[in-house]
Amino acid sequence: MEWRDEGILLSARRHGESAAIIEVFTPGRGRHAGVVRGGASRRMAPLLQPGAQLDLTWRARLEDHIGSFTTEVLRSRAAASMADRMTLAGLNAVTALLLFTLPEREAHPRLYARTEALLDLLDQREVWPLAYLHWELALLEALGFGLDLSGCAVLGAQANDLSYVSPRTGRAVSRAGAGAWADRLLPLPPCLLGQGPAPDADIDAGLVTTGHFLHHHVAPQMGHRPLPEARQRFVARFKARLAG
Repeated sequence: MEWRDEGILLSARRHGESAAIIEVFTPGRGRHAGVVRGGASRRMAPLLQPGAQLDLTWRARLEDHIGSFTTEVLRSRAAASMADRMTLAGLNAVTALLLFTLPEREAHPRLYARTEALLDLLDQREVWPLAYLHWELALLEALGFGLDLSGCAVLGAQANDLSYVSPRTGRAVSRAGAGAWADRLLPLPPCLLGQGPAPDADIDAGLVTTGHFLHHHVAPQMGHRPLPEARQRFVARFKARLAG
């Protein structure tokens, strides 16, 4: 068995004396693991950093074997991710959530494209948090928990003041439709709808909403394991920036 694809490195860990086991996210093969001979060597280990864009060839005798990779680094994102602590926390959140949520060897080409585009923005600190928020929306969609923000769940499509999200159904609710139930609903800032400017306070509110669905809808499907701490570290870094 052999295939070739491009992919994003999610993790690398030492295997034996000098090899490494890496996990990658590819458009055609999804999340996939394999052994890299010499991957833990002084020459290769600095290159095999999470977020790196790799040209990959995978070989195995049988399809269900772990197999081995030969790799070539197309783009290293290490310098961009190390620019500041929040950027590094953001990259770690992305790779940790993909490792946590994606089943092995299941293709998600649309999510892959969104992920590659997001990581290519790592050096753009001002736009990255909003791009990350929309990436979490795309992740929820890919996992079958997408939010329905097309109209008000109570008053229908004619409502134009969408302001909340139902924590149970993921459907948008207008301010008029929410009524006395508003304090039980999740925030729907305009930036989640792709509208208007995106101040940090609105992005923070959006992360509360996407975080609810990751914690309470996605995580239970993963054997009730807690979400990776890397996501909370990124949110904490972002809140620290918001606080000044």
